[in-house]
Amino acid sequence: MKIGASYWMFEGGLEAKLPVVEAMKQAKKLGFDSIELCIAMEGVLTHETSQQQCKEIKLQAKDIGIEISSVASGQSWSTSPTANDTKTRKEIINFTKKALQVTKWLGADAYLFVPGAVDVFFNPASEVIAYDVCYKRAFDAVSKLVATAEETGVTICIENVWNKFLLSPLEMRGFIDSFESRRVGSYFDVGNVLLTGYPDQWINILGKRIKRVHVKDFKMSVGTAAGFVDLGEGDVDFAAVKKALKAVKYNGHVTAEMIPFSPGRPEKTAKFMKKMFKNA
Repeated sequence: MKIGASYWMFEGGLEAKLPVVEAMKQAKKLGFDSIELCIAMEGVLTHETSQQQCKEIKLQAKDIGIEISSVASGQSWSTSPTANDTKTRKEIINFTKKALQVTKWLGADAYLFVPGAVDVFFNPASEVIAYDVCYKRAFDAVSKLVATAEETGVTICIENVWNKFLLSPLEMRGFIDSFESRRVGSYFDVGNVLLTGYPDQWINILGKRIKRVHVKDFKMSVGTAAGFVDLGEGDVDFAAVKKALKAVKYNGHVTAEMIPFSPGRPEKTAKFMKKMFKNA
């Protein structure tokens, strides 16, 4: 497996202010094989980033010696595909179509997509969407994106996040399969699932649908967002995770998404990732 770093884990990454080339240099210096870039409506990489700008980033990555494994976006949290406001739903679809094209221009073939939410765990003021309504709107959203995904060759990777939606591996599997497209898959997050399930079980059930993997660690005794801790300091059974990934023949990128940035965290993360997943 190839080990990767999320752009968000570096200082200035979550704020979308860190120059992409600097993030790539930092990831390479720490020994990562790849980096996952992140896109939003504002910041250093957006849906309006041009093909020429993407070409320059690709050339910089080549010179540095690092792969661009994928592109992630958290734009769906504030501009939700399942929002009650129809204009908001239309806006995120238009954004995502352009973001899929940017992903293609960057040379990556996987895009992390949050398809909606029943609620937003970090924003108590967010609207609450009925589960069945959320499901229908999320299905409609992905359906509108499939053609662009197939045209660009970029897979829409649905991530299991704390959105009170697609809460079991069986439901996630059924949701993905319902589109009957090889360009809809899973972005499986090891740490996110721990509160309500077992990562190895999810991996075995999702199998070949898993196109990318995120790595975080979590302490069950905390049980809130404060429970996300440095790798190896929580309750994720990484040996079981690695065994399950091997069993389903996953040999792609395993990307650390350790946020927010804190001094020394990228270095600790790189050390753990190299020990656990490098050339696994």
